[in-house]
Amino acid sequence: MIYLDNNATTAMDPSVITAIAQELSRGPANPSSQHSIGRAANERLDDAVLRIGKCLSSDLSVPGGARLILTSGGTESNNLALAGLGLPDSPLIVSAIEHASVLAFAKAAEKAGRQVHLVPATPAGTINVAALHETLERFHSCTAVVSVMSANNETGIVQPIDEVARLCRSAGALLHVDATQSIGKLPATIDDIPADAITITPHKFHGPAGIGALWLASGVKVRPSLFGGEQQLLTRPGTLPVALAVGLARALELAVDNMLVTGQRLVELRNRFESKLSDGCNDLLIHGANENRLPGTTCASFRGTDRQSMLMALDMAGVACSSGSACSSGSSPPSHVLIAMGCPTWAIQSAIRFGSSRFSTIDDIDQAADCICRIYNRLRS
Repeated sequence: MIYLDNNATTAMDPSVITAIAQELSRGPANPSSQHSIGRAANERLDDAVLRIGKCLSSDLSVPGGARLILTSGGTESNNLALAGLGLPDSPLIVSAIEHASVLAFAKAAEKAGRQVHLVPATPAGTINVAALHETLERFHSCTAVVSVMSANNETGIVQPIDEVARLCRSAGALLHVDATQSIGKLPATIDDIPADAITITPHKFHGPAGIGALWLASGVKVRPSLFGGEQQLLTRPGTLPVALAVGLARALELAVDNMLVTGQRLVELRNRFESKLSDGCNDLLIHGANENRLPGTTCASFRGTDRQSMLMALDMAGVACSSGSACSSGSSPPSHVLIAMGCPTWAIQSAIRFGSSRFSTIDDIDQAADCICRIYNRLRS
């Protein structure tokens, strides 16, 4: 099977697996326990957190400074940020192209009576900055909470976070950035993502699933969504998974250390892949082809076919890809991202996402492209 669904999740790096296995082999590890075994586990947890901070150019050892809250993954981190930043009734402003975990939360919050505003996207696939400015002007008298992703999980298009952050600072709004797709893939330190809260998810960069993190700037607080323990200063109670935290740290170190080489290679693979698709498929539309995108992401629409038929045929032929966010691909609904971009119906109905990783090879790309073109032309005819 040729795996091209790396925007959904990635294979763990062997050295990450080794690091996790070594930690698990130590035996019981509850860092909240007061005995020597618990204290030793807590030291290893603290070390992992500091290493994560170092990769992000954020010193997490300063009392009262920036914090890292460990969660179960990106969805929980996003929900924790949107529910806990600002005041309970703070207006919530999100873009129309956010991940389902953000949009679903916003919908539920609106039903519960919270003011929620959806900022439209441009045809180029970015948040409409002018519309965001107008929205922030409407809420200038109160502290709004804004959530914008750093790079889109379906199209790979990088968002103008600097402009968004500038508008938020000027309006006195709190900014949460879902950096799930960019951390570990783009040279993004905390200085490059000027936000109050940032979501991180290691299974997007060859780390473990089941753990995520929410970085908080100095002085920024969030109300807890869970209750029952005193872990993480009461912000997110629950026994912390030391082994997964160690795996997160190791995966991030590998991603940062290899980022420039990996990024350049993935761009080359992406360009080769898209060139072969364009040569072999008539009426192909590559979304964001002329925009700044994640190195390994291709979102393409195949006129004359439907995405479900293509996905099923590709799966049977040994190519794993998706029709959009993995959180909704089971039912394969139309892409809300492409709808927000104003794409034509045929493009929305036939869109498929391909994502390579540092484990992808030229042979993978060539074989997948040949297979896709062959299946497309067969289905279309």
